[in-house]
Amino acid sequence: MATNKLICVLFGIIVISAWVLGSAIQAGAETMNYKFYTWAIKDESLPVSDVQGHIVELQLRGAFYVFENGEVATSNVVVSGDFIAMRGPFMQYVTINFSDGSSIIIKSQGTFGGTSGEWRSEIIKGTGRFEGIKGTHSAKAKYLPVEKGEPGPKGYGEGTITYTLPSK
Repeated sequence: MATNKLICVLFGIIVISAWVLGSAIQAGAETMNYKFYTWAIKDESLPVSDVQGHIVELQLRGAFYVFENGEVATSNVVVSGDFIAMRGPFMQYVTINFSDGSSIIIKSQGTFGGTSGEWRSEIIKGTGRFEGIKGTHSAKAKYLPVEKGEPGPKGYGEGTITYTLPSK
């Protein structure tokens, strides 16, 4: 029961962290607003025996995005965390895959603090029409209770990608 609660809270913060404001917005930056739905694909949580409540977590999540311009994309999210009593550092990589084969990869790092966290997210790479992309990503999400047989919670929310591309 505590593991399900931990997973729900952890991944709520983690997904939000993938898209929270990072560095200052650059002049001339463009934005892409979207809504998303996310689900857990796989979750591994292993206890560490140094203190009670210490775990190392690894999760794979999927997501579906719908952008304001009508474009859709999917994503894979790889998350790792080191938590004691549901508090501690985490890191994740979000790869957003567009139907034309282009992608955007975002890295988030932060600290989960029970019901809140601090983090930063940055775009680290783009392919196809996003080659050379730079910028930040912010989002917020809500999560549903974990149902029997699910590895983690489903969630939904909205976010913004703020970016610049190199001159052509």
